[in-house]
Amino acid sequence: MADFFLDSSALVKRYIKETGTVFVAGLVEVSNGNTIFIAQITKVEVSSAFARRNKGKTLSDIDAAASLASFNIDLTDIYYAVDMTADHVASAADLATKHALRGYDAVQLATALAANYELIKNGDHSLVFVSADSELNTAAISEGLGVENPNDYP
Repeated sequence: MADFFLDSSALVKRYIKETGTVFVAGLVEVSNGNTIFIAQITKVEVSSAFARRNKGKTLSDIDAAASLASFNIDLTDIYYAVDMTADHVASAADLATKHALRGYDAVQLATALAANYELIKNGDHSLVFVSADSELNTAAISEGLGVENPNDYP
């Protein structure tokens, strides 16, 4: 039983079969007792990923609709979405500058750092940041987070 923060690049793997899908499915499996944190904006990014893959013909209409429906159910049943605050936005801007991150990646990292801070403040252990983005993972490690890349698992 552990706490994980999944960014969008990792979370998409739960719904679309690709490298790392089995790893992410194991983390998210309710019976494992893990707590899965996501940023509030993840809803936008994951919905966009399904739509873009559908538009690019790498995901059928039926699979895109099914993936989105499953994700929306899991949003209320499985994931703990961390609300965006003005402090997160300010932190994201600093992280984007410091690590030359894309905007939403900086928001993901800022949100993960805030969730991690709250866990530690409450006497819990640190969360593990899960992302398939190597640059984002490097920044997360630099900021003191433990990191897993689902692409490292078949």
